[in-house]
Amino acid sequence: MSAEKGAASRRRQPMGGGLAGRGEGRGAGRAQAGPEPEPRSRLKMEAPGPAPAPRRFTWEEIAQRSARGPPPQERWLVIDRKVYDISRFHRRHPGGSRVISHYAGQDATDPFIAFHPDKALVRKYMSPLLIGELAPDQPSFEPSKNKKLVEDFRELRVAVEKMGLLKPNRTFFMLHLCHILLLDIAAWLTIWYFGSSTVPFLISAVLLGTVQAQAGWLQHDFGHLSVFSESRWNHLVHKFVIGHLKGAPASWWNHLHFQHHAKPNCFRKDPDVNMHPLFFALGKTLSVELGVQKKKFMPYNHQHKYFFIIGPPALVPLYFQWYIFYFVVQRKQWVDLAWMLTFYIRFFLTYLPLLGVKGILGLHLLVRFIESNWFVWVTQMNHIPMHIDYDKNVDWFSTQLQATCNVHQSLFNDWFSGHLNFQIEHHLFPTMPRHNYWKVAPLVKSLCAKHGIEYHCKPLLTAFADIVHLPDISFSFAL
Repeated sequence: MSAEKGAASRRRQPMGGGLAGRGEGRGAGRAQAGPEPEPRSRLKMEAPGPAPAPRRFTWEEIAQRSARGPPPQERWLVIDRKVYDISRFHRRHPGGSRVISHYAGQDATDPFIAFHPDKALVRKYMSPLLIGELAPDQPSFEPSKNKKLVEDFRELRVAVEKMGLLKPNRTFFMLHLCHILLLDIAAWLTIWYFGSSTVPFLISAVLLGTVQAQAGWLQHDFGHLSVFSESRWNHLVHKFVIGHLKGAPASWWNHLHFQHHAKPNCFRKDPDVNMHPLFFALGKTLSVELGVQKKKFMPYNHQHKYFFIIGPPALVPLYFQWYIFYFVVQRKQWVDLAWMLTFYIRFFLTYLPLLGVKGILGLHLLVRFIESNWFVWVTQMNHIPMHIDYDKNVDWFSTQLQATCNVHQSLFNDWFSGHLNFQIEHHLFPTMPRHNYWKVAPLVKSLCAKHGIEYHCKPLLTAFADIVHLPDISFSFAL
């Protein structure tokens, strides 16, 4: 006990003792804790230290970070003079890794504005990626781009927003959805009431083919976030239309289509031209390359003849139908797979009792054949006849105008093509509701005339014929 008391008294000793001892204890405590804090009044009078200066970059430095060359393959891009490092983020980009990587080493201001309706929200997520800004002596975009054209287009974009042309008329889209559902019901009623003989069978197939084509245009609207102000509602209805009404995955469409919009008709960046030269040689550049390399996988000088066999009839029933299942399984897109299965379950439950197994398989194949022809002719008439080349990193306006063309407006053309007869306006403003394309078209034409850029617009049948002509191709194989 005495030993414990002695130890306790020794532990208490530094804090105890007389007045002198207490004073020494306090002094030692202050010495160990450091100097006393400054009075608040003095702190308020002192100015805070300067913030660290942001890093400054030149366009030459940024161009070197384009994910090319040996590892590590860095990816930088510029938006509103701010430099962002997307080397790791690109894999988590909601729009897909490739679409954002296509602008690595380049100014991405205009595509960023074009693709993102809620730019303020997106900028918050971009903050951790910010690594600096352009040096004061550097232009806001690459020196090779047309400064006046870029500025004029950005002024046009501001005018479009002030005119309210990016605001949707939801009644328009709901009526369009209703007409699709009514055609779908009419197709079933035709066979249910008139039987499965040849004429009702063919009428039902045409109606269902129309449903598939028109649903394709409608899912395109939701996929581009053109209908609702909140992205989540666009995504949800997009899955319903493309998944339940068409039997295709939304993720597959997003993966391919946004790349096409980012770099249309650019080899290795636009998936719509990447399937070549497996079947076709599109554009003068690729044709010359294949001619020099003697890579004649197909008789390209006759491609205008076999296009009718390989292209429109076979794309959807023979290629898309198996590839979309491979895509969702390989990428584990199970939600999209579930939506797709609802289409096939509904289709078989409604038509199997009326047609039997052979009849329903024949109907499905015929519907896909009709849809495929409709889809290919409409989507390719706006791009294949236009300029096709590697990415030259030109400004947004020129990128879209050299790769797209329009078809004359009429009620039929608007309905038949889902308003993609206004392909130029759609590519310049991809989130614009399609019912406003005709309103912005005169402004786009005026800007083209001001800068000497040709605004291509042609009749529907001429647009179809230009696909088959496939200009600037056959001559190259004589090299």
